Amino acid sequence: MDSKQAQTNGYRVLLIEDDPMVQEVNRQFIENVTGFRVEGIASNGAEGLKLARELEPDLVFLDMFMPVQDGAETLRQIRAEALHVDVIVVTAAKDLPTVKQIMQKGVFDYIIKPFKFERIESALEQYRAYRMALHEERQVTQAELDVILRSKASQASSNIPVEYHRGAGSAVLGQSLTNDGTSSPTADNNLSISSAFAIDIATALPKGLQASTMRQIVQFLLLQRSLLTAEEVADGVGLARVTARRYLDYLVQSGSVRLDIRYGNVGRPVNRYGLISTE
Repeated sequence: MDSKQAQTNGYRVLLIEDDPMVQEVNRQFIENVTGFRVEGIASNGAEGLKLARELEPDLVFLDMFMPVQDGAETLRQIRAEALHVDVIVVTAAKDLPTVKQIMQKGVFDYIIKPFKFERIESALEQYRAYRMALHEERQVTQAELDVILRSKASQASSNIPVEYHRGAGSAVLGQSLTNDGTSSPTADNNLSISSAFAIDIATALPKGLQASTMRQIVQFLLLQRSLLTAEEVADGVGLARVTARRYLDYLVQSGSVRLDIRYGNVGRPVNRYGLISTE
């Protein structure tokens, strides 16, 4: 499925996980994120590879430790067959050599068990933003590509085992690691996106605003060539219009987004939003 179809019909996910309880938790978490649905479930790598060929999902959630065929071999075969699918690894394996080996095979994200819903939600929102950023048939600028690649790298690094993460100096993309290896919002829920634009929110976000959603809206705006209404942003990101409006208003107040109010001959004025460039 191409990105335009996925935005309309939702992203299709294949779960490859041997534990029935974890299967159900993953399914519920995934389907609680707008725009994602579980298309199939497999209990081992061999079965999962067969379903990946048949269903052609957008995204695979892949465990590492499974009977018959483990996740590492399944991932190797997915890449060897050049299946057009992205992979998020969800596993208890957290030793750095394993993390490095799996990341080198080109996975979108690496999530360590046990995890919370917010970690899955963040990964899927990041994935949606990534797919949306790449769907346009046009040339990409270096600044746009830097944001896409940097956000992927930061998302992955937020789940490096805690014993390797200490001393890194700061949390990435509004998340830090708890002692059990799961990720959680940082104390002040800060958001910092380095790009060609002035997006650096150094104060705590107001209650009800999430760093992951804010990041998604900023990335969407970054790739636009014209000002957008709140409704257009909501449709593009997959949010309710009133929710998008709250985030946009905050970005305007923070000085990162400009508001253009246009008055017509009749009716209410139209508000349009766009990032403020520092260039």
